[in-house]
Amino acid sequence: MYITKFCHLVLIICYCGMFASCASVPKFTIDKNQSDKNQAESEELQIKYRNVDNVLETVIGPASYYAEPFHGRQTSNGEIYDMYGLTAAHTTYPPNTIIRVTNISNNLKVIIRINDHFPEHPTRIIDLSYGTAEVLDMLDEGVSDVKLEVLEWGE
Repeated sequence: MYITKFCHLVLIICYCGMFASCASVPKFTIDKNQSDKNQAESEELQIKYRNVDNVLETVIGPASYYAEPFHGRQTSNGEIYDMYGLTAAHTTYPPNTIIRVTNISNNLKVIIRINDHFPEHPTRIIDLSYGTAEVLDMLDEGVSDVKLEVLEWGE
């Protein structure tokens, strides 16, 4: 009798441990102050690099964007991803690299900062934040051909 109760208790503990290990990745929150700070930094980038003509590297290819499932999660450089910010993930560019992105189909441009890394993708050169894709008017397409111009290398 006691052995049966003990076995049931052990099974319950095992099941609880199994379910706890299936928990999702923790989601951090973007508070209003952080969102305002991100917005201010993006505006400063637009002003600081608006007239920069010294392009260090130019690449043309398809870009996609990432949004809701990653909003509030930690990026590869330790920041919390704000899908409304003007940032992007790149396979090889170091964090804090500043680039000008131009949507080739409509010539809209924006200056952004690399703050994340994404795995090598055979058909994409960059993964833009939702906010960047919105500025470039590429939300409906999902994937658009863009021109990347590196204005300053990150660390």
